[in-house]
Amino acid sequence: MQELNLPTYKFKLRKTDSEQLEIYDEVRLKYLVLTPEEWVRQHFIMYLHLQKDVPKGLISIEKGLKVNSMQKRTDIVVYNSKGNASIIVECKAPSVKIKQETFEQIARYNMNLQVDYLVVTNGLDHYCCKMDYKNNAFHFIKDIPVFNEL
Repeated sequence: MQELNLPTYKFKLRKTDSEQLEIYDEVRLKYLVLTPEEWVRQHFIMYLHLQKDVPKGLISIEKGLKVNSMQKRTDIVVYNSKGNASIIVECKAPSVKIKQETFEQIARYNMNLQVDYLVVTNGLDHYCCKMDYKNNAFHFIKDIPVFNEL
């Protein structure tokens, strides 16, 4: 798999009987097909856990939600110590350029969750926005805060 603009982690990988490569998800506690997007998602989960001190128990993967009566799934949702959704992360494969549509997608998800931070990543480029609901705006910030600042 492609090297990412994230720290390197040791992952449990295995091949299935049909030679499909899988990666172990330490949050969902199961093996998943290793796609380029899953490679990014697993790196970002470990980044949140090991670099940002987010407990694994407060990370939700592929959380279902309704957007305009359509069922959608967020890639990663991080909850704060009070149990409130605080960060939504949208992961794309490294080959996918981050465009306006990606931000529109995560903004639609946020209509329901109303989190403090939105993060978009393709493993190479990462963007983080701090939401400002009082002024109906958002501000790009340099880095995701550590868990105790959420």
